[in-house]
Amino acid sequence: MDFTPTPEQTAARELAAEIFGDLSTPERLAAGGSGTDAGLWKALCAAGLPGAAEETGLLGLVLMLEEQGRTTAQVPFAATCVYGLLAVGAHGSAEQRARLLPALRAGEAVATGAFPARCGGIRAEEAADGTGRLTGVVPVVPWLRAATHVLVPDGTTHALWLVRPDEAGARRDPVETTAPWSAGRLTLYGAPAERLGHDAQVPIHEAQAFARDAQAFARDAHTPARTAEAPARDTQTPARPADAVSHPAETVNREAYADILALARTAFAGLQAGVCAGALARAVSHTTTREQFGRPLSTNQGVLLRAADAHMDIEAIRLTAYEAAWRRDAGLDAAPHALTAAWWASEAGTRVVHTGQHLHGGIGADVDHPVHRHFLWGRQLAGYLGSGAEALEELGELLTGERSTPAARPHQPTRTEAPWKPVAR
Repeated sequence: MDFTPTPEQTAARELAAEIFGDLSTPERLAAGGSGTDAGLWKALCAAGLPGAAEETGLLGLVLMLEEQGRTTAQVPFAATCVYGLLAVGAHGSAEQRARLLPALRAGEAVATGAFPARCGGIRAEEAADGTGRLTGVVPVVPWLRAATHVLVPDGTTHALWLVRPDEAGARRDPVETTAPWSAGRLTLYGAPAERLGHDAQVPIHEAQAFARDAQAFARDAHTPARTAEAPARDTQTPARPADAVSHPAETVNREAYADILALARTAFAGLQAGVCAGALARAVSHTTTREQFGRPLSTNQGVLLRAADAHMDIEAIRLTAYEAAWRRDAGLDAAPHALTAAWWASEAGTRVVHTGQHLHGGIGADVDHPVHRHFLWGRQLAGYLGSGAEALEELGELLTGERSTPAARPHQPTRTEAPWKPVAR
């Protein structure tokens, strides 16, 4: 494997670093509160960075999200790219891609999703035309207050549904915390939704019927002798799709669900790597300039050891996120690697942001100090990805075969435009 960025990925990362560094300053963040920075979001979209995620792949997105994490920029960049551009681009129908992707690239639409939180309480009543009604509650959805579309999986079939939270039957309530993500609680009570990729795949009941017919035909073909009483196959039955057995609708649902789950875990782990790197950079700057007993704090062995451990943790988060992203871009199974990245982001990420705050001494507890934002982001990213124990349990089940998670399908670019080019600033 080779994690060396391509020229396009390097250009995207450098442009993201420039925009985030210029516009996501501590003063601007303090003035903006927990809402979306509309000016910064407009600048990112004008530079074409959300659309760049389609061209540079998941690894390119992880590199850009690291730069966002360093500054804790208040924009729904990760959510829109993962749950909007990449999810719709990989698993949406041709009509959905044509309708939704331009608005997502331009920032006119903002997507988020109910991943990786478990949505076992969401139930869908599906109609034959690919529309449905969803009922249930998702406790925490990042950037819900700014979202125009929410990607929600059905808790039973893993079918993916796009919900507009402003429609009748949907309610969004802000989460009563100091969350910097504009997070909210989504309540659905018969909310209308469209199924992701509906007209690109066979409806679930028809696909299952195709699979049963094809399997019956295979059994008949391999029977040495048929008795007179054995039912003959109906020769008038229409021809069945070639992929009816290998890709019935239930399997397609689970593959798409697993792919987007791995996408989310990898992308938010990359964001956590940036958050932690920013926290450590602030701690290093503070301890090298703050003196105690006539010498900088950074000369104390205890400070050096804590900073060294934090650096190693950050490298582990970054490396595992890069590996998961590279494997997904290469069309390989990335589910275990995304889980590994999520575990490091949750466990090690919590340690690093605590270290960053601790090394600031008393001022680290000041809620107005920039390092406190890194602390909040690190803790909330860890909560969103799930506890380390949960990740390890799921990873163990996956590796031992007790849990069946379909391999992510290779990512196929869907855009027909010219290759993405960074907009000069």
